[in-house]
Amino acid sequence: MRALTVYVDGIGIWAPGIPDWAALQRTLSDGSIAAPDAGAKPAPAILPPTERRRAPEPVLLASEAASQAATMAGRDPATLPCVFSSTHGDLATTDQMCATLAADPRELSPTRFHNSVHNAPAGYWTVAANCHKTATAISAGLASVAAGLVEAATEVAADGDAVLLAAYDIVARGPLAEVAPSGVPFAVAFVLSPSRSAASLAQLSLYPLQGTAVAKGLPAALAAFAANPTAVQALPLLIALAARAPARVTLASGANTSLAIEVAP
Repeated sequence: MRALTVYVDGIGIWAPGIPDWAALQRTLSDGSIAAPDAGAKPAPAILPPTERRRAPEPVLLASEAASQAATMAGRDPATLPCVFSSTHGDLATTDQMCATLAADPRELSPTRFHNSVHNAPAGYWTVAANCHKTATAISAGLASVAAGLVEAATEVAADGDAVLLAAYDIVARGPLAEVAPSGVPFAVAFVLSPSRSAASLAQLSLYPLQGTAVAKGLPAALAAFAANPTAVQALPLLIALAARAPARVTLASGANTSLAIEVAP
């Protein structure tokens, strides 16, 4: 199969103590990480104040990372088709809804139901950005980052235009934490384009491999993020991009299959 080749024009990231790409680069350089405020959440400027106050955590995470990536790429968010990918979606809202259904179904909130659907972050984003381009929300379990990359790169190749990819997962709550573990919030975003430009940070060539990818250990400063499935999947690629040197990253992409990503400056 011929490789899908795209160019990374923008990167966004939000995690406790790592509020942006520059902070992650500093952490990788000197091994330090800022102590986050307890319960700290991103406050994406693209969302109106009222929406920021009431939006669920996945919307805040994904919107912040996506905003950073679009800004770095010098792209108007309204012009970017987008792909939103998550391993588990909004586990907090799902847990609250399940608890309400078990205790008193008549108290179930329509707003909570609206926010529980998997495409809620994509919906909030496109409304806030006034974006009428294609928006896709996907999940592929522990291969969700790889699936998001393939989806976004395929759209880039098919349409010849840049695409925004955002991936996120929040902390699991209640009984769901036993079957969908996630212990720390994390979001990442990329603007992927079809050709090299002054904004391009790296070239990515994606192609499938047989066999299951073996996850590499994370640097000590990032060890806590091994509790988040999106972080586990995305951080090896982010580390390779920060190194600004040729590298190959392999991500799990399904049963006995992997996604190879050749990174070139």
